Amino acid sequence: MISTLRRAVFLRRFPAVVSPIKRAFSSRIDDEFDPQIMNINELNQEMQSIFGQEPSPDGPGTMDFSELKSSKIEPLRSKNIDFRPQIEYHKSTHSSKNDSQAIEQYAKVASDMSKLTHVGIAGEAQMVDVSSKDNSKRTALACCKVILGKRVFDLVLANQMGKGDVLGVAKIAGINGAKQTSSLIPLCHNIALTHVRVDLRLNPEDFSVDIEGEASCTGKTGVEMEAMTAVSVAGLTVYDMCKAASKDISITDVRLERKTGGKSGSWSRL
Repeated sequence: MISTLRRAVFLRRFPAVVSPIKRAFSSRIDDEFDPQIMNINELNQEMQSIFGQEPSPDGPGTMDFSELKSSKIEPLRSKNIDFRPQIEYHKSTHSSKNDSQAIEQYAKVASDMSKLTHVGIAGEAQMVDVSSKDNSKRTALACCKVILGKRVFDLVLANQMGKGDVLGVAKIAGINGAKQTSSLIPLCHNIALTHVRVDLRLNPEDFSVDIEGEASCTGKTGVEMEAMTAVSVAGLTVYDMCKAASKDISITDVRLERKTGGKSGSWSRL
């Protein structure tokens, strides 16, 4: 009863506040957190003058958006982040704790997005401008595995596949694949490779082919994609050479093992 009476008194005392609060959740970000439209500090002071106490911090609608604007929203607005989905969240959620956690999550997503160099401000794909980078020696090592099964493994080992030398053809295909990386991967730079190595080894422990590829260059961007493309194309070639004998061949564990050079320096999976 007391709560109902207070709500009625509040609505009489503040008839002009209800409409601006509704407007606070419009689709325009400038309206959502404009202190002239929704000044929670002044509203809290008025509430305290009527009821003798500040509204409960755990109650609905008591989140201080002026503090939220200065501490969380402004840094993200500078990155042109679209907050309309977030505002819809605030319309349906009344917990201040949940609101704070959501804003922290949005801040983290914005920070992570800034690390994606191939993604523009509006989320569009873009090619990275490397003109300001220094030339340096760069290398990358990648690997993958092609699981053949015992019967196909024995045929490859005996060089009895109908298409001929499986490992030899796959090696050449892998080298050629590394040189064609920028044609296959749209946002990769056309790199002047100084060296490409592709090695294939039959592994009797799991009846597979272990493939290792290495690429090198002296330039402004790395060769990780060239090394990974080399082993991927080599693995696909092994499949093509052996598919007449079995369709149950799988290509697995395509991954970068290590890289050197560039601003980020050296990295190794081990």
